[in-house]
Amino acid sequence: MSEVAQGHLAGRVAVVTGGCGGIGQAICARFAKEGAKVYAADISDDGMGEEGAVTFHRTDVTSEDSVSALMTAIDDNDGKLDVLVNAAGIEIEKTVEETSLEDWNRIFAINVTGMFLTSKHALPLMRKAGGGSIVNFGSYDGFIADPSLAAYCATKGAVHALTRAMACDHGPENIRVNAVCPGYIDTPMLQSFCGSAGDIESLKSEVRHIHPLRRYGTPEDVANLVNWLAGDEARYASGQLWVLDGGLTAQAQQMRL
Repeated sequence: MSEVAQGHLAGRVAVVTGGCGGIGQAICARFAKEGAKVYAADISDDGMGEEGAVTFHRTDVTSEDSVSALMTAIDDNDGKLDVLVNAAGIEIEKTVEETSLEDWNRIFAINVTGMFLTSKHALPLMRKAGGGSIVNFGSYDGFIADPSLAAYCATKGAVHALTRAMACDHGPENIRVNAVCPGYIDTPMLQSFCGSAGDIESLKSEVRHIHPLRRYGTPEDVANLVNWLAGDEARYASGQLWVLDGGLTAQAQQMRL
């Protein structure tokens, strides 16, 4: 038996929105390694690596027609869906006063409405599979706030609430819903967040130092947790917000002064 066939997701079909981003790629690669057939749903395949078991499907999560076309293609090809990972998202670095209505509507369209649309259209395919796992992307910024991320924090709070509601509604159908809530993960989004400061390397070193583990997370760290939530070992895990932040929010920050 091949290594792929032995994976704990063998025979399963998975969709990862934002599948060509830093974290999305890591999740797609891990799912493929575990034997799943994976659809990387994104607006562009730029930067997408070569993974034989990963199929790119151009998808705009803010468009119901686009999301519906994705799920129809999966239904035609596979007849079911076992795993949905809602990893598509953007960050806007502004205070409420600086945020335009266009900014506000755009970030909610991608981070929240996109999750709503993909989940809505994935549910019938999960029923065909006899159940499934939905993993949404929240953030530690849905619990506490970084400066100048007002709209982003608001979207992640909405993701957390909708995750719990979906878990309650669809648990009787054997459909589990959880949210992964990362802290600082070493991705292009983090580089952009740090990039507005003058001394970038000094800032990045200082940010690492405030973590009890003294490092950022990696996309692979996130993929490890998502991989567990997708499979049968997590069969009793639902409706939870899984914080993955190297212990950052476990400590009282004022004690570091």
